[in-house]
Amino acid sequence: MDEKAIKTMNLKKAFGNIVAVDDLNLEIGRGELFGLVGPDGAGKTTTMRLLAAIMEPTSGDAWVAGLSITKEGERLKEHIGYMSQKFGLYEDLTVMENIIFYADLYEVPEKERPRRIERLLGFSNLAPFKDRLAGKLSGGMKQKLGLACALIHTPEVLFLDEPTNGVDPVSRRDFWKILYDLLKEGVTIFVSTAYLDEAERCTRICLMHKGKILMDDNPGAIKRSLGIPMVEMWSDDAREAIGIIRGINGVQSVSLYGNKLHVAVSGSEVVDEIIRESGRSGIVIKGHREILPSIEDIFISKVEVR
Repeated sequence: MDEKAIKTMNLKKAFGNIVAVDDLNLEIGRGELFGLVGPDGAGKTTTMRLLAAIMEPTSGDAWVAGLSITKEGERLKEHIGYMSQKFGLYEDLTVMENIIFYADLYEVPEKERPRRIERLLGFSNLAPFKDRLAGKLSGGMKQKLGLACALIHTPEVLFLDEPTNGVDPVSRRDFWKILYDLLKEGVTIFVSTAYLDEAERCTRICLMHKGKILMDDNPGAIKRSLGIPMVEMWSDDAREAIGIIRGINGVQSVSLYGNKLHVAVSGSEVVDEIIRESGRSGIVIKGHREILPSIEDIFISKVEVR
């Protein structure tokens, strides 16, 4: 069996003059929790739709669960689960009726259904709500139901397109717990997210911007990759300080977190210059400390350099 769950070769998708996915080359091992990270418009959804054989590439090819997306797309759909941003739940059907509908759609054998449905209801904590209309569920519960429906045929590879977008923090945490449980069972999970803090939960992540790959590694390695110090500074006028700090030599990137700034600098002497220049403009830097960059810091520094 091929040890790669997903492999792409020069995968490209263009819409007229707009290149949404640009020469994508990826290899994802079986049993990985792989995160495709980037802002809206980065090409995440297009990449996922290509890999799920929903959309044909302009050029290149990819293999998912050993099957070509260009030549074996219909066979491929039996081996994958796909949960889009707006998963097709039927709000006038109950939780149980939705799951049965997807079991019919995927032609799950009748004798297999009771065991699988019972397990999925328990897995997602939806058992007490099996007779509730999907339209009456909370956002987090709808996401769990969508996941249960995508898993009813026991896929080898699971594609999740920004599954926690707009979901409350507690439901996000519960959803990720379910993903970790799936990972233990050997399911390969490909998840896209704009939440950069969520990216740190993945075993490996790929930073994507304007259809291109900026970085591809495990979260720890990416956070250590900046190669220059990252300094956290705090000020009551942090927002006003950004413009001043960006103009100082030796500053690579600046991002705002409440009343705190994360500043990538070429050396410790730049910190003194930041404090002096800010002070001349009437902005007081109350304190600072060197920190390990977050995934968001790395992403911003890569995008600002380009």
